[in-house]
Amino acid sequence: MTFLKGQNPQGGPARRTIIGGMAAAGTALAAGLYRFTDLFVKHYPPTPYDDLLDQLTDREQAARLGAKASGGFDASGQAARLRAGLAGHSLADAVNADIAAGRMAEIDGWVLPQTVAWLSELAAKV
Repeated sequence: MTFLKGQNPQGGPARRTIIGGMAAAGTALAAGLYRFTDLFVKHYPPTPYDDLLDQLTDREQAARLGAKASGGFDASGQAARLRAGLAGHSLADAVNADIAAGRMAEIDGWVLPQTVAWLSELAAKV
């Protein structure tokens, strides 16, 4: 007995339908894992400084370093300075400018470009 392509002799669902359903279920599972877990990307609660903190590769490590910084800290004033320094530039550009100008900061024995130190302190405060 010969069957045309796409016909199922047992009368059940076609193979393409089953494969399509499995692919859709896998996609939904991956989207749920991405959105609701930290498996692929870390999710942080929203802050008024997310435009700055999103430039950090690992906000948790930056916050640990920033917590070790000494001195008073005004988050809104620091954020304004960071926004002015990063306006139209990437973090890498700002870091290179800090190094070229000699704007460095020391936190717990680490010598960092000032922009990175400020971002770390900001991450520690929010």
